[in-house]
This record gives sequence, C-alpha cells and structure tokens, in this order.
Amino acid sequence: MVRLADELAYQGVAEIAARIRRKELSPVEVIEAFLQRIEERNPSINALVFVDAEGARAAAKEAERQVMAGDEVGPLHGVPGVLKDLFDFKPGWPATLGGVRALKDFRPDLTCVFAERVEKAGAILLGKANSPTFGFRGTCDNYLFGPSRNPFNPEYNTGGSSGGSAGAVADGLVPFAEGTDGGGSIRIPASWCGIYGLKQSFGRVPVVTRPNAFPGTAPFIFEGPLTRNVQDAALLLTVLNGPDPRDPLCLTEKLDFTEAPNRSIKGMRIAWSADLDVYPVDPQVAEVVERAVKRFEEAGAIVEPVKLGIKHGHYELGELWCRMIASLNVGAVEVFKQFGIDFTGAQAEDLPPPLRGWIKKGYEITAVELARDQAIRTEIFDAIQGVMERYDFLVSPTLACTAVPNGTDGETLGPAEINGQKVERLIGWCMTYFANFTGHPAASVPAGLAQNGLPVGMQILGRRNADADVLAASAAFERLQPWADSYRIPAGRPIG
Repeated sequence: MVRLADELAYQGVAEIAARIRRKELSPVEVIEAFLQRIEERNPSINALVFVDAEGARAAAKEAERQVMAGDEVGPLHGVPGVLKDLFDFKPGWPATLGGVRALKDFRPDLTCVFAERVEKAGAILLGKANSPTFGFRGTCDNYLFGPSRNPFNPEYNTGGSSGGSAGAVADGLVPFAEGTDGGGSIRIPASWCGIYGLKQSFGRVPVVTRPNAFPGTAPFIFEGPLTRNVQDAALLLTVLNGPDPRDPLCLTEKLDFTEAPNRSIKGMRIAWSADLDVYPVDPQVAEVVERAVKRFEEAGAIVEPVKLGIKHGHYELGELWCRMIASLNVGAVEVFKQFGIDFTGAQAEDLPPPLRGWIKKGYEITAVELARDQAIRTEIFDAIQGVMERYDFLVSPTLACTAVPNGTDGETLGPAEINGQKVERLIGWCMTYFANFTGHPAASVPAGLAQNGLPVGMQILGRRNADADVLAASAAFERLQPWADSYRIPAGRPIG
C-alpha cells in the first residue's frame, strides 16, 4: 500500500488543491503527509532550514474546518509551500538572510508579498528554505547551515540563490516554493534541480521594501514561483500578480494566467543563441539544449540562430552584475547597523570574503562609475530589444555548466573556468542575469539530463510584459518533451 506521503510527493499544486476542494483529501492529512516527508528526507539534502510544524498543523485544521463548512476557499487552499530564507519574511519566523550567524535569532515582525498573497489564496507555508548569504552567488551554501544538496545527486549543489527552495520542490518535500531573482536566483537552481522556474516581467509581482522603496532596479529584483510543471507556475503567478500601493514601480493591472499554458505557439518566432554571444558553454550542456530547442519546430514555431551583438565579455559583465547589486547589499548593511549589527565591523567575519569585498566596493563606487555601468547595461537592453523586434522569444541554455560539487567550508562557488576560459565564479557562468539587467520575463525549463546524469535547463526569454507568451512556450515544450518522469531519480534516491 502506497503511503499518502509518497502518493502526494510529486502531485502538483493545482491537483492537490482540486482534490481538497472535492473533499477527496483533508488539508490536515495533506500537511501531515508533507511534514512526514520533510522529516524523513530533508536531512539528506539540507533544503529547509526552518520548519513550523505547529503553525502548519493549526492552519491545516482551520483550512479543513472551512472546507467542511462549505466556505468559499482560494485556489491554493490547503496546499503546502515554503518561503526562501533571504529578504523574505513571515512574523515570528527566523530570517537569517542566507545563513548569517549574527542573524540566527533575528525574527522581524514583517510579511513579504509572496507570503501575504499565497496565504490569502489558502496556501499553508511550512517553513523556510536555504540560501547563500545575502543571495550573493549562484550556488547555495553558507556558514550557518552549509550547502543544499542536489536531489539528483547529493554530492552536487542545488544552485542558488533559491537553492533550498528548488531542492525541496525537486525532492517532493513541497509542490511549490518561493524564489527570488536578482541575477537568476529562480532560474539557476531550477536548471540544476530539473524543475520549472519562472521570473516574470519586472513589476508584475510587487516587491515591497522599506526604508528604501526603490532598491530593486539595479539590477531588477523579483519574487516568483518554483514548481514542477508550467500549469502550477501559471496558477501561482495569477495569485501573486497585481498592484500594491506600497510598491511605486509595480504594474497596475491584475491578470489571469491560468489559460496561458494552453495557447498555441504555432507561427511564433524563436531566436536561438547557444552562448548569448559571450559565454563559454560546457559541451554536454550545449548538446542537451541544442537538441531541446529543435523540439519547438514540432509545435509549429520557427527557430533561427541569432547574434545579439554584445561587445563586452562575460567576465566583465559578471563583475558588472556584482557591482550593481552591491548597492542593494550596502543598503541592507546600513539597516542592520540600526539593530547593533555591523557587517563592516564586529560581524564582518559572518560574511564570506567575496561578499565583503563587493560591499566594500559598493561603499566606494563613484557616480561616474555608476553612470558607466548603466551605459553598459543599456547596451545589453538594446541588444535584447533588437532581437525581440524580430522574434517572440530568445532561447539559450540557462547556465553554462551543470551542477558543481559541494564544498565543505560554507563557500561553495561556481567553476573557475569553462572550456579553458576563466569564469567569474559568483555568477559569471549564469546566462540568466541579462534578464535582470533588462526586466524581460524569462523561465528555465528542464531540457534533459547531461552525460553526467545531472539536469540541464533551457532558458526562454520573452518580450517585455509578455509573461503569458513565456508560459505558453514553456508549456508547449513540456508537452513535446515531458520531464515529470525524471523525478524518479530523486524519488528513488537512498536516504538511509
């Protein structure tokens, strides 16, 4: 007899929610099943760093009462999920901002937009997922909790910064998780963990921050969903999107994306770039994605190779991203000084050396340097816009390499070189941050497994504000090359 914990593990958000509404499943038994799975499997992958079992059980009892009373319930009613442990808050829950030792007991009385909106739609949040310190690298590791281990092979990393979230979804610990994305932090771990990661258009989902309401523009910052299928991501985006008076930059329309995955992409034009002009790409990644992109032709789309015309090298552009996001981290450092925590002084050793170095640069950067950086960013924007004038999508590998082995020092980094070329190790191997420079919607879909057995992602970038198109293209690929069967690998992973 199959245990409920195993039966539900790889069912999706929409399916579980529908079964609860039909009273086939009780929210109480759903939450107990996932808590059981977390207890059994999380120690082997270190995806979740905090679990609020008591709070989840109380919420499940109330959710069950509402169903049995015939109350009107939301589209996520009774479905479990998790938050990311970064700049993501729920009152009473710890917020270590990516395993910062000085913040192990920091519990702000704040709620992030993701938590607000999914809970209003009926979801039950179980806990928080691992992240690198301040989200400042494309891998998932930190001094307090250590690395998150890839469910496809625990010797390897999940990717970051939403690495714990992606690992939890891939291992069937929850059907959805929150990701945030300032340089690819939804799409990077989605690629390495073989799941679906959607970064919507800038402003589609509000980002509420104080004391500075305008931090997430250089580069653009996002909150979004990590799921195992496209339909669930469309449902979550429908819940998450819409205006918020606290966000001065959010879009003012509220849209329903649930039908977008059913749309045809016949006749749509796809620009294909194996390297976005500048990246060295591991041959086993290139082989998987080049084969995958051709599948779009079976859906009636037109696929053509393109050059973007980008003049700056990948190493220079990786460092540009680090400089730009350093200002966001400087802002966080200044806020924590008000709480008696000084990451430029007494608590500096709680931050890894690369982050300390870029924060120091953030304090020193001049207006002239900022202007130069924005000019280079504008060149990336113009290059992508030039492609999107002729095409509906720009498709590429999500990452230039497969997952890297986990370190033992809390500082797992990306590769030092690919194909003999030196690579910026924090994010320079991530073919994702261009979309954070520009604000275009982009998703990572599982393209297949590399020769080493690790997942490879394919990135689909759409026109500005064309989130529905990205969902449609993602779903078309999912129909042509379903990836659900790949989860037999993490599901069958020994955990004893």
